[in-house]
Amino acid sequence: MNLPKRYSVLFVCFGNACRSPMAEAIARQTAEDILTPSSAGTMALGFVAPFTLCVLEERGIAADGLHSKPLTRAAQQNADIIINMTGVPADGAFEAGRGKTEDWDVPDPFGMEISSFRDTCDDIEARMTEFTARLRARRAGVLAGSASEG
Repeated sequence: MNLPKRYSVLFVCFGNACRSPMAEAIARQTAEDILTPSSAGTMALGFVAPFTLCVLEERGIAADGLHSKPLTRAAQQNADIIINMTGVPADGAFEAGRGKTEDWDVPDPFGMEISSFRDTCDDIEARMTEFTARLRARRAGVLAGSASEG
């Protein structure tokens, strides 16, 4: 029996400089068994904020390969789940991803002190723990259902 694939998860914020790259890096480190993460910005700034990288480094979370990139229709269509951290309701923000979005109300630390970045990272880590627990439970339920069919 084949295990269900990992979920392709797209984390989206405005600039793809703070929240969504944090989430992508955290997911890579803590949820590689269940997620294939990526991130994008609705108005990508073209760089990852230095405090984002600093906070990730403080926590021992690899930031290799993180870069700010724009949200594309293809990225939305290819994602199984889109995590919306823009502050704009997903229904109005993600035409191509309609029906597979989840809104996370995560404060944007851009332009703030490093303490705000730490608080945002704490928030994302807590949400990621809950999110991945739900996905692992869903996968376990699928596996249990498959086993009882056999």
